[in-house]
Amino acid sequence: MQIINALILYMKKLLLLLILVIVISCSKKQETSITVSVDRIDPLLDSVLSNEISIQVIGNTFEWSEGPLWVESEKMLLFSDVPTNTIYKWTEAKGVEVYLTPSGYTGTAPRGGEPGSNGLTLDDEGNLILAQHGDRRIAMMNTPIDKPTADFTTLADKYKGKRFSSPNDVVFNNYDFYFTDPPYGLVKNMEDSSKEISFQGVYRATADGKTILLVDSLSRPNGIAFSPDSKKLYVASSDPEKARWYQYEMSDSMQIISGKILYDATALAKTEKGLPDGLKVDSKGNIFGTGPGGVWIFNADGKLLGKIKLTEATSNCALSTDEKTLFVTNDMNVLKIQLRK
Repeated sequence: MQIINALILYMKKLLLLLILVIVISCSKKQETSITVSVDRIDPLLDSVLSNEISIQVIGNTFEWSEGPLWVESEKMLLFSDVPTNTIYKWTEAKGVEVYLTPSGYTGTAPRGGEPGSNGLTLDDEGNLILAQHGDRRIAMMNTPIDKPTADFTTLADKYKGKRFSSPNDVVFNNYDFYFTDPPYGLVKNMEDSSKEISFQGVYRATADGKTILLVDSLSRPNGIAFSPDSKKLYVASSDPEKARWYQYEMSDSMQIISGKILYDATALAKTEKGLPDGLKVDSKGNIFGTGPGGVWIFNADGKLLGKIKLTEATSNCALSTDEKTLFVTNDMNVLKIQLRK
């Protein structure tokens, strides 16, 4: 009986690893092929993904798409194209349109590198919050979400008087903003002469204007997210030599009590495209983390349930309000994945 059960599980996994090739016409009127497979590692994945998921390419030809954010009030997806200093929006009716430019660098002096916005989120009043590489700050757009302008208020740009390197991802939690600050937006990265802080930090910017350092031990902190009860903080590390997801236990006062490695993907990062990057957590505590080879899915206990495997490097993801759709920024592409009906 054990042999039969093992054979059935193997056949099920083999069947569900069947590769789907989706060819659709994108909003830019270009035909695009995407190769996708689902690796079902644990049966618990069935509660997150149906047996048949559908994938659409809703945008392509971007330089490096990032920071997807679903805005339910407008039924639109916002996402950054970091090198071009632009935020785009996608709607079912009109496809992809320019939403905001400049998005991350508002200076006048020419500069290279990755100057645009990266991570995007909303505060409790529906204001757009941006992690701005070029301006090296967390900022709020001063106009309503449906009337975008490049007019910003700085929420955090320094720690102990020193400028951040390039805030990368940001999450709003109980009136405060939590964000990561790797060096990717600096023109020369770690060797950039304008880098002022020696470490790469994870920070909390409070509603009363304070900036508190939470973590200074990660070489490349990147994606950031909370568990639904705010008792766990997740941070992705995009260092190829320490390609990991970390989990931190939080106190009631939102200080870190302890931390651990949630999952180490360093070995796979040497053979698959991509690194631990963007993070999203659903209402049940399931974690969607972009990483080597696609989107990794963990349950609330940190158990790896499976992967949505993609051939291009995957930077970030966002869930629709009903959590049935996952939007994925996948290098030059933006994907819409129907997880279940």
